[in-house]
Amino acid sequence: MKITLKLVVLSILASFLVFGSAARAEYPEKPVTFIVPWPPGDLEDVVTRLIAEEFQKEYGVAAAVVNKPGGGGGPFPGAAEVANAPPDGYTIGSFVVGVPIIGPLVGVPGFEDPDLFEPVGIFIIYPFLLAASGDAPYSNMAELAEYAKSHKVALGHFGHPLIPTKATFVAAMELGFEFGSDAAFDMNDCNTLASGDADVINTTAQLVLPCLDDLKVLATFTGDQRTSVTPNVATLSEQVPGIDVPTLWNGLFVKKGTPQIVKDKLAAVAKRVIAGDAVAKVAKNTGGIFFWEGPAEAKARIARDWKSTESMMKKLGQLD
Repeated sequence: MKITLKLVVLSILASFLVFGSAARAEYPEKPVTFIVPWPPGDLEDVVTRLIAEEFQKEYGVAAAVVNKPGGGGGPFPGAAEVANAPPDGYTIGSFVVGVPIIGPLVGVPGFEDPDLFEPVGIFIIYPFLLAASGDAPYSNMAELAEYAKSHKVALGHFGHPLIPTKATFVAAMELGFEFGSDAAFDMNDCNTLASGDADVINTTAQLVLPCLDDLKVLATFTGDQRTSVTPNVATLSEQVPGIDVPTLWNGLFVKKGTPQIVKDKLAAVAKRVIAGDAVAKVAKNTGGIFFWEGPAEAKARIARDWKSTESMMKKLGQLD
């Protein structure tokens, strides 16, 4: 009896030591994965890789960026990797606005909970634009609208869940025209237009930089701020007065319940990278608008954009 009791006590002590040691283990103690739910090459991918590299240098653990493009499903198939991971900071999402807003608004399966993810911080407004080939018979939104009233115009985009896609359809509605067809692609770049897969494309300046001088940029989706690489192109807001659409931004997100110390460590590294020379160079060359908004500011932005997105989707008949 005494031996049995002694064994029980020793077992309890051993368990306490094991769990106590685990609790004291400092994050990170194993490889960290950053999920980018798009193909490689765009701004969120470029900058997330800079953050991962800095994180690896800072903490001496492997930090990899894994691209998980979702095709017509937009960012949600990739975001599911974070949603299904433990809330321990070892799987981090680099997400566009659509993940924390569109998912809950429309009830994308697995993303109905608006508190599924917590923002570590938002770091970019994309230099999103609507572009056409250089020989297109229209140069701005008004001319596109006039042409599309008597011709079929094919739109290429990154998926219906994405904010710029919705904004493009709202703009068309406000200007009194419809696209002849539309399709979602994993990549919208110079080849998309050159191949004839689409007549106009929603994309970022980064993805069409190699052929930017040969394109007609019809509008940019950057609020009231023009981009550094297309300073002579009017924004969508300038060309469609009264339109209320959010900008397309990207930030780092973790699953709800992730320890605060983990979020703080991720934020410290990311904030340092965003303020560094490498990102300044990316901004100058691509027109990306970079900044760092911590959790409180990020949540306030999400709340504002939720309201404008909801209004936009009601106009499109996508919400009651």
